[in-house]
Amino acid sequence: MRWDEDRCYRAVSAKDARFDGVFFTAVTSTGIYCRPSCPARTPKRENVRFYTTAAAAHDAGFRACRRCRPDAAPGSPEWDVRADTVGRAMRLIRDGVVERGGVPGLADRLGYSTRHVHRMLVDELGAGPLALARSNRAHYARVLLETTEVPVTDVAFASGFTSVRQFNDTLRTVYDATPSALRAGARRRDRAAPGATPGRITLRLAVRRPFAYETLLDFLAARAVPGLETVRDGTYARTLRLPHGPGVVALTPTDDHVACALELSDLRDMMTAVARCRSMFDLDADPVAIDGVLGADAALADAVRTIPGMRVPGHVDPYELVVRAVVGQQVSVAGARTTLGRIVRDHGTPLEPATHPLADAYALTHVFPDPEALAAVDPAGLGMPRSRGTTVVGVSDAVAVGKLDVSASADRAALRCDLVALRGIGPWTADYVLMRATRDPDVMLATDLVIRRRLDARGLAPARTHDPTTAWSPWRSYAAMHLWNLADTPPTERQP
Repeated sequence: MRWDEDRCYRAVSAKDARFDGVFFTAVTSTGIYCRPSCPARTPKRENVRFYTTAAAAHDAGFRACRRCRPDAAPGSPEWDVRADTVGRAMRLIRDGVVERGGVPGLADRLGYSTRHVHRMLVDELGAGPLALARSNRAHYARVLLETTEVPVTDVAFASGFTSVRQFNDTLRTVYDATPSALRAGARRRDRAAPGATPGRITLRLAVRRPFAYETLLDFLAARAVPGLETVRDGTYARTLRLPHGPGVVALTPTDDHVACALELSDLRDMMTAVARCRSMFDLDADPVAIDGVLGADAALADAVRTIPGMRVPGHVDPYELVVRAVVGQQVSVAGARTTLGRIVRDHGTPLEPATHPLADAYALTHVFPDPEALAAVDPAGLGMPRSRGTTVVGVSDAVAVGKLDVSASADRAALRCDLVALRGIGPWTADYVLMRATRDPDVMLATDLVIRRRLDARGLAPARTHDPTTAWSPWRSYAAMHLWNLADTPPTERQP
């Protein structure tokens, strides 16, 4: 990826936090790399190098700044926007696919050879898949060292390293400190803080401002399924179906960060859980860019001024979202919640309160059923019209046997075609899944009853030869959220 380096340097000089995570600034005279908003004195232009990823800065021999913690910056919004192979690869790496299946597993998911995947990532990002994964491992290892009392050796393997020696060498390279020194430093900083809860990981998830978290919580609260998730006192809590076992998360958003509390059955799932929580709250979005495009149109200007920093709610489990979208077709939100609650109770995996105190505190009882469980269910026993129940079972079977890839990194165009090819799934459901499950930022949902009504009222209804909403591209998913929130809408008209 090629940067306008003069523009980047102006952003560094201005300490512009909008570019945190978009690129990283390395200083040759100190051997340190920072986020653009680092409060340290601005380095001379001739001493500065710019990198797309922290991994590229590591590979070039730079270590992370201890003052601005560049590894903890929000992720680049580019990886949600891009639907190409590099964008899909970054979403997979962020989800921990390299830790679970290695580079061959990543290449297999993308449909290319390992050599070609490596070449594409190095050409665009300056670092290959192993280097990108190693950078992620170092960040999550630091989090475990600083927020838990897990033994150092266990931290090494939980964060994805294959040996303690590799773990130690990487942390020295990235942070210029040993694992024990990182833990000791955290203890000194947090001496006055209350003690940590055993078995619980606490993090601050970075976010770009403005952040309309109240609207996000309202959206999730209206659709919260009993036993699976809840919104209480400004906190969204839910159970998680993760690769190595169930987990529970509580997310408390504020203006400039999200407080995250995690309880995991297996610490190896921390990277995956955090990536999915960031997707759920759309924390890597660029609200300034989005509001700039949407707010320039008179049809949305008032809405953007009223709710700056609108987010599109993602999801922690794309398969679950597909089932929820199918169940919610042609019924009210309350009706869909009732049916889904019954499905979770009857077919979900029960949680053991003794091992997940956070679940007990928020009255969370089950993890959403896996595809194999619902694929084996009689559609008549799902408490909905048989045709819709048949669609739920059919989708579950397709996911279970690998015919349908609904992951966040799926090829969006292919996924839409695969979804509408299934009996009982139409364009609206497919687009809704793309919007929330794959984080596609440019879905208008023009067939939605409420959105179509809002567009008609403003003379913006898409026609066969012209679609006025293309002026909002590539942020039409955010425009759809604004249109849904323009006025009070009866519950029967709100979408699942």
